[in-house]
Amino acid sequence: MAANDDAFRTELRNTKVLEGPFTDPNFDTFPETPHEAFKMWFHDAVTAGVREPHAMTLSTVDTEGCPDARVLILKNVDSRGWHFAVKADSPKGKQLAENGHAALTFYWPQLARQIRLKGRAIELPEAESALDFQARPLESRISAVASDQSEVLFDRKTLTRKLVETELSLSKDPLSGVKKWRVYAVAAHTVEFWQGEASRLHKRLQYVYIEDEGKWQKHLLWP
Repeated sequence: MAANDDAFRTELRNTKVLEGPFTDPNFDTFPETPHEAFKMWFHDAVTAGVREPHAMTLSTVDTEGCPDARVLILKNVDSRGWHFAVKADSPKGKQLAENGHAALTFYWPQLARQIRLKGRAIELPEAESALDFQARPLESRISAVASDQSEVLFDRKTLTRKLVETELSLSKDPLSGVKKWRVYAVAAHTVEFWQGEASRLHKRLQYVYIEDEGKWQKHLLWP
């Protein structure tokens, strides 16, 4: 083992983590649904000045059964679940079409709070996907349509040429490329709220959806 491996291990161990104090949540008073509880904590994150509090890790499963993860932006939360958008021909779009199981993870270090949820990613109606596509800034629509996402890019000139062509196409048809745009909602069956503690006696509340009863059940978890 190289000496610098030990040095880096020591550096990681000495890196500060969970330096409080943090708010002590009263899980007894949490809303009956994780959707409302999520919005409550999200607003806390905004108030605390957390940067990009709507950024989340989307985890999917590929054709070989391997997990795949990347950071996306949350679009909405309603009774159907947590919304996000993808290109249908991107790796994540193909994985969701093949295997709808998905997990989302939010982490707000300033508050030492994490929210994890898992369930089925349900494709929303085309009209909603079109509305989301139209609401994107022009630059975002150009990059979304122009990109052969995750494919090998042999040179930047090809990308530049594709961007110019796509901008021209969108100037003639603002919905050019919309057919590949998909908005999904993760209909969660399990949602966990985690409040970190410097003592590592973290506080955890889990919501589990009881399908037969059509309601959510709450219970505490061990740290």
